[in-house]
Amino acid sequence: MIYTLSGAIAGRKENFFVVDVSGVGFKVFSNKQTVYKLPKGNEPVHVYCHMHVKEDAMELYGFLDEGELGFFEMLISVSGVGPKTALAVLDLDSFPNVMAAIAGKKADVLSRAPGVGRKTAERIILDLQNRIDAADVKGLDGAAEINVEVEEALHGLGYEKQLVKEILSQLKNGAGDSLEERLKRALKILGSRKER
Repeated sequence: MIYTLSGAIAGRKENFFVVDVSGVGFKVFSNKQTVYKLPKGNEPVHVYCHMHVKEDAMELYGFLDEGELGFFEMLISVSGVGPKTALAVLDLDSFPNVMAAIAGKKADVLSRAPGVGRKTAERIILDLQNRIDAADVKGLDGAAEINVEVEEALHGLGYEKQLVKEILSQLKNGAGDSLEERLKRALKILGSRKER
């Protein structure tokens, strides 16, 4: 099985990228946040992979962070959650924030991912809440919920989805961040971009 790939980015789309390893291009599916974080141009990249084997296909799923790969593999271990659904869950927020939402039993946050209904969200929580180390999510309780609300507010103001995801990935979680504080910080970043 392939666990890591090292090479140059040879192409990218919304839900996958291509890693050129000595002239062989590997198509690697991933979440939008990972695709966004990839280096631009032909810069080298190191990707942690999961090979998903189905009756009619073999697919690679890859992430820049080994912890994110581990979390992806936890998600697909849940009955009824396939790789595409797991990627949708990972695109809700940073993976530590999503893990905190699971540990905090926030089914309403998880059910905002496309293709994840209330029952699936509750099954994910039931199966994974005891497998998440409390130290990994300390201080992140409610962060995913706030980020989803900030995202919805910025969409309501007319900002594009991809730009909003990009801005949210730049915001670091601050202790005691409220919805208003994070929204102000996001708007400040967006304002400074317009001035350029």
